Amino acid sequence: MVTVVNGQLPGPVIEATEGDSVAVHVVNQSPHNLTIHWHGVKQQRNCWADGVPMVTQCPILPGHNFTYRFDVAGQEGTLWWHAHVFSLRGTVHGAFIIRPRRRADDDSYYPFPKPHAEVPIVIGEWWETDLEQMDRDFAHGHLDDQPSAATINGKLGDLFRACEGAGVEDGYVLDVEPGKTYLLRVVNAALFSEYYLRIAGHVFTVVAGDANYVRPYRTDVLAVSPGETVDALVVASARPASSYYMVAKPILTPPPDPQIPAFATRATVRYTTAYSSGAPRSSRRRRPRSSSDDDAPVAPEMPDDYDMMTSFYFRGNLTSLRRQPVPSAQADERMFVALALGSVCRRRGQRWCERGDSDETITVATMNNVSFELPPAAATTPMLDAYYRNRSGNGVDDDDDDVAVVVRLPDVPPRAFNFTDRALQPTGPEEEELEPTSRATAVRRFRHGAVVDLVFQSTALWQGDSNPMHLHGHDMFVLAQGLGNYDAARDVARYNLVDPPVRNTVLVPSLGWAAVRFVADNPGMWFMHCHYDFHLSMGMAAVFIVEDGTTADTSLPPPPAVVSSCSHGNVLMPGEILPQS
Repeated sequence: MVTVVNGQLPGPVIEATEGDSVAVHVVNQSPHNLTIHWHGVKQQRNCWADGVPMVTQCPILPGHNFTYRFDVAGQEGTLWWHAHVFSLRGTVHGAFIIRPRRRADDDSYYPFPKPHAEVPIVIGEWWETDLEQMDRDFAHGHLDDQPSAATINGKLGDLFRACEGAGVEDGYVLDVEPGKTYLLRVVNAALFSEYYLRIAGHVFTVVAGDANYVRPYRTDVLAVSPGETVDALVVASARPASSYYMVAKPILTPPPDPQIPAFATRATVRYTTAYSSGAPRSSRRRRPRSSSDDDAPVAPEMPDDYDMMTSFYFRGNLTSLRRQPVPSAQADERMFVALALGSVCRRRGQRWCERGDSDETITVATMNNVSFELPPAAATTPMLDAYYRNRSGNGVDDDDDDVAVVVRLPDVPPRAFNFTDRALQPTGPEEEELEPTSRATAVRRFRHGAVVDLVFQSTALWQGDSNPMHLHGHDMFVLAQGLGNYDAARDVARYNLVDPPVRNTVLVPSLGWAAVRFVADNPGMWFMHCHYDFHLSMGMAAVFIVEDGTTADTSLPPPPAVVSSCSHGNVLMPGEILPQS
């Protein structure tokens, strides 16, 4: 049993036009507490609708409903929506498409030739496990769960076998006409992995990422990490007498990292002349006549399981289409954030415990050696509510009887070390010395309008993962990326201050770094976190507070008249589930 929206996997596509006001009515008929996050929607002065449980709102309780209202001004392209509780976004997700507002004198309202059709391609994972239980496992440091397969548009494809002797699963089929151009709106909704996407015999022209246009870039492979979107044009220019596999394959981290099977999945691009216009037909509809019916589809050659460099170079080739001025040559705030794993003692309040492979500790994920947890006050009051009542505070009620450990997210890690030393990946004396960390509510305040330079450094501490870092409510200029340890004296000179790509989710390469810049111009409270589900559940997150500006137009307005209720005590806390009657 899985939780889905309107009986669909993926959920329904939400389509809007730039400048629209959007209302989405969420009726929670599931047994779970639930919120929906509108991933990449900036929610200008409207973090009340951002959908982070107990940070910006109370969850929608089972049997209750809630209406999200927000504007989509100043954004065009492919975003997406997903649950922001437990690991439910594994099945509760869908595409969110914002089209340009067409001018009366301009039919070609895209900055590229108008495609014949637009096709959402949602990459997901298939879980044969209880996602609630998996989230609890992650929160308590148990990392044994893994997906059973991957999907394209909810279809498992013919590589999947449920059991020995089982038949072939259906795959998604994209019917195309020779010579036509198709805009693929690719979303990675997976919980665990970055994916490569390739179509045999075809070339992509990347035109956007995270609803920001990029200079057209031709490539035969896309790299999409969890949380990211990529818009790419594909011309049906291959030999029409054949059909072609579209393959999505996860990128793995090499040993000594824990190994998970490389579950690839594939759809089929099928040439046909049966339809002359309209959207492509899926495999669930009547099969059109095709000259490829008796031929096996052509399969593409995919990158190796551990090939991370193809992804690194793919991202390095992306630049912004429009040269928009990068704010300020000098940043107002500078942060260097090390992303790592660590451990806390299993018994709260215990100062010393055995480290390494020990039952006395819980494995956690950290930003600058702090693993995020909600404050006790968030059991009844979202942090945003507390902050709105006391703007000088940090989102925690001062009169809370429980002791809330709230810390300022440090500008730098507490200790410098060789962050990418592979000797730190397995347990050992050097790793155990760096392993101890703490749990707290990590909060960082920014003055309204501050220009923030933020360097994310992936580390080898107990892991070799890349890290897709997502900032709510803002876009980030990706100034540079690199492998190894970041060195400001060397790497600042490499910053692209002319036409850097703009993203809401930035992949920090494995054992490498990414430098971003953003303007803290959206007042309110915003979540920053890794979009690998296991890292988020384990605490790789923080809350960013953007203070009010000097005018009403730069200040956080009051909450909407109708908000979700935290009544009955059934609210989501890390590692907990809603009691069942």
